[in-house]
Amino acid sequence: MQSEEETPSSPSVLLVEPFYGGSHKQLIDLLKDDVDGCCVFSLPDKKWHWRARTSALYFSQNIPPCPTYRVLFSSSVLNLCELVALRPDLARLKKVLYFHENQLVYPVRKDQERDFQYGYNQVLSCLVADVVVFNSLFNMNSFLSSICSFMKKIPDHRPSDLDHMIRPKCLVLSFPVQFPDVDRLLNKHEVEPEPHTAQSEDPRPSTSGPVPHLDSGDQVKPLHIVWPHRWEHDKNPELFFSTLLRLKDKHLNFHLSVLGETFTDVPEIFSKARCLLDPHILSWGFQDRKEDYYRVLCDADVVVSTAKHEFFGVAMLEAVHCGCFPLCPKALVYPEIFPAQYLYSTPEQLYKRLQELCRRPDVARRHVVKVDTSSFSWTRLKDRFKTLLTDTGP
Repeated sequence: MQSEEETPSSPSVLLVEPFYGGSHKQLIDLLKDDVDGCCVFSLPDKKWHWRARTSALYFSQNIPPCPTYRVLFSSSVLNLCELVALRPDLARLKKVLYFHENQLVYPVRKDQERDFQYGYNQVLSCLVADVVVFNSLFNMNSFLSSICSFMKKIPDHRPSDLDHMIRPKCLVLSFPVQFPDVDRLLNKHEVEPEPHTAQSEDPRPSTSGPVPHLDSGDQVKPLHIVWPHRWEHDKNPELFFSTLLRLKDKHLNFHLSVLGETFTDVPEIFSKARCLLDPHILSWGFQDRKEDYYRVLCDADVVVSTAKHEFFGVAMLEAVHCGCFPLCPKALVYPEIFPAQYLYSTPEQLYKRLQELCRRPDVARRHVVKVDTSSFSWTRLKDRFKTLLTDTGP
């Protein structure tokens, strides 16, 4: 178990994270660094299924009693119900449960493959929590609206009205992103101020991203497409690569960067796509240094999501912050964040949008994305998190 060496002498906030990696780690680190009185207990981000099943028992034995604790904060990977039953001293605290994702609608190949216990544990955790926080409205609504049908899997003597019991505890608080200062990484055409009289492809007012400047290379240099997501089936890489192969078959010129983390089981499409698209590839694979990752995003023109599952989408917001034009499904969390002009409804629409941008890459380069990324920043959200972690807050 990992715990912070500089634990305050009288900690008031107990941060518990069974899966300390990725966005879970980012959030815990932000809270620990910026909220006074935090004490962290965590487990490495390995063997997610076992963390969800057994971490509560482990934490119950390894978190020492402390009379100054006032608030317990954990992600929904933890079975909070088990922990507070095993540790009555923690049951008296204000208990805050944060949902990065929910298991009631998490995609599986076949519904028969869905392990009932994970979703059931999350429901139980909500029932004992005092505050249940979701990173998006989509995450909250999809969870609450699925409880009734999910419980119908129980063959008889089913519980009832659980959504009505949980809903009053719920609120939405976006995941706080620490956006970097990327001005020095951006290309000249992305940071040079645009004259007030210049005409853009889309004249409506813009709210985010670097101000573009059209130069002579914008129409000559091939469109640079980036895919910065986890290499897993729920991100639907098959659709992404099949779309790019259609562009290739049309002899359209483009560059490609495929980033994101890889895990034990990498879908076969990645090795096939790397061979078939090799002449187009600029970057391939996870970038160990965050600066290298941001450098690729700053060089790219278009960021694409083909996800079948997304409850927030940090990578898409990071790419937009770095000046990329986003293309996302008109589903999941995306309509909550991105205006309609960045959404597609069908694979054919995605293909046509990319085809147009391949022929006119200057359109993407001149456009300033109409998403206020600062509203998702830690700077903007930290006061709400601080209030959440007081014993008098909501």
